[in-house]
Amino acid sequence: MRIVVIEDEPPLRDQLAGVLRRAGYAVDLAADGNEGLYALREYPADLAIVDLGLPGVAGLELVRLARAAGRRLPILILTARDRWQDKVAGLEAGADDYVTKPFQAEEILARVQALLRRAAGYADPVLRAGPIELDPRSQQVRVAGRVVLLTSFEYRLLEYLLLHAGAVVSKTELTDKLYQQDFERDSNTIEVFVGRLRRKLDPGDRYRPIETLRGRGYRLGGAPVPGDPAPR
Repeated sequence: MRIVVIEDEPPLRDQLAGVLRRAGYAVDLAADGNEGLYALREYPADLAIVDLGLPGVAGLELVRLARAAGRRLPILILTARDRWQDKVAGLEAGADDYVTKPFQAEEILARVQALLRRAAGYADPVLRAGPIELDPRSQQVRVAGRVVLLTSFEYRLLEYLLLHAGAVVSKTELTDKLYQQDFERDSNTIEVFVGRLRRKLDPGDRYRPIETLRGRGYRLGGAPVPGDPAPR
């Protein structure tokens, strides 16, 4: 998942980037409102974190302009102002949630995860498709009750596919959403990791949870193969 952080204070911007990257997110940074608008136009972001006190285009105006331009990604605003009127103004401008400075990294991650789930239509914090379950809180994955151990990238890949279960996701989209901008686009890394993830989710190939659509990408459904018995 790709997140744009728009924050003018370098220490806080770097702190947020570090927290999010350690949690497995690809992160793009902007130091003011003008850079932030450019980032929201140019980068395929899944979520934006916007400071209200930005130079250039102010945070509230940035949110309004992004919504007016048709950007529907979740927006989490950061504010040093603790007046309820300022928080209401941010929400009325089109933001989805807010965090008051100072904050803990755990709070940012929890709100980011909640906003991404909500945007994908999930109310339950556990992501599910067929026999597959992914719990973002414990970062544990189960298939038909069996714990599956994944690498960091495999986990992020599965999480993205679960958040878009039933939809066709191209290799280009996965590269854009899961890697930093300088990732080598000609690499077959995505194909390799999808193959590894598929084998880990079902070593016996009974359910084929990740379907390959030649020339189009991948689709996660978690449905049984026709003719096979029901999941254990």
